[in-house]
Amino acid sequence: MKNIGKLLITLLLAIFIQTGFSQNFLEKERVLNKTYILLAHPTVNNIETINFLINNHLLDIRDAEFVGVYSTAETYDYNQSIALIKKPEMSKFHLQKVNEVMSNQQIYRANEWTPVFRQLFDCSVGIFFFGGPDIQPEIYRQENKYSVVTDPNRHLFELSFLYQLLGGYQDDQFVPFLRYKPAYFVTGFCLGLQTMNVATGGSLTQDIPAQVYDKKTPEEILKLKKDQIHRNYWNEITKDSLLMGASLHQIEFTAHPFFTVKVKADSKNKPTVLSSHHQAIDMLGKNLIVTATSVDRNIIEGIQHRLFENVFAVQFHPEVPALYKEGRKVKFAPTDTPKSLWEMLSPEDREFHQKYWTNISNAIKASIKAQKAK
Repeated sequence: MKNIGKLLITLLLAIFIQTGFSQNFLEKERVLNKTYILLAHPTVNNIETINFLINNHLLDIRDAEFVGVYSTAETYDYNQSIALIKKPEMSKFHLQKVNEVMSNQQIYRANEWTPVFRQLFDCSVGIFFFGGPDIQPEIYRQENKYSVVTDPNRHLFELSFLYQLLGGYQDDQFVPFLRYKPAYFVTGFCLGLQTMNVATGGSLTQDIPAQVYDKKTPEEILKLKKDQIHRNYWNEITKDSLLMGASLHQIEFTAHPFFTVKVKADSKNKPTVLSSHHQAIDMLGKNLIVTATSVDRNIIEGIQHRLFENVFAVQFHPEVPALYKEGRKVKFAPTDTPKSLWEMLSPEDREFHQKYWTNISNAIKASIKAQKAK
């Protein structure tokens, strides 16, 4: 019995140590001269998404490894991510947990997270910010009228990291990290765009239907033009397991050359994109330029940083794997014929999405090249 007890203690200790190591990349797993890319909010879905993009050659970055970074105060259970990256085929993924809890007043300045943020920045070439729930409006100086805030500590963490990367209107004297590595890559999807905007001092429209189109009920919203609907409100009216949660709509490029020159998209095209959001940029953050809008020009769909060309984000979701392969058939409205998301895109739409990932790959390569040249 004593031997069994000792064996159990040894096994539990081994699991504890392994779990600890799997969340402490900076101290236990970092290798000098390797290329690392950061992933904020490294959920199972976000890790698997990046892995899909790599395996399908959409994200064309050879030999890069990925470090998921997160606050231990977030609501997400990262034990699922820890279990995932232990699989042999996921050996290029690591995790770095960050402790401490910050208040709203601490995030737009050097704080207890800053040393870890700087270490992560120094050893990496870029970072992805993913989609998620609403940011608490008090962060951008508004009363909460339409926001549903479910993970405030995640937002504080990501806002503080992005502020320290880019700076903002909050303090003109603050020197952001990218001043030291201006080619560093930063991108975001959906919430990632909104977080970039708020972190740099901008604000958000809390509910597009109510505040932009004066539509309050799902029935009213669904009478809008298809390109004015940014998520699927049919789910609030009827139960149908085939209804998609998102919406497909067109976007329009601005005169800014990001999409036509960097992405090499046809200036005459209005590509169809996938979106699932009810909030959008209101006042632009510091040094952000609009690169794309909705076709009625009421919603900002893309931004780029004025000073750092490899910093850009979109309000839509180009990262979703179902856009790049045949998959589950879904529908927007109850009377629609079910189709896969891939089928719903035209050949021109598919080409646009592929070009967008080529641009992301090129931006990361530019960051790698600049870092090696230092």
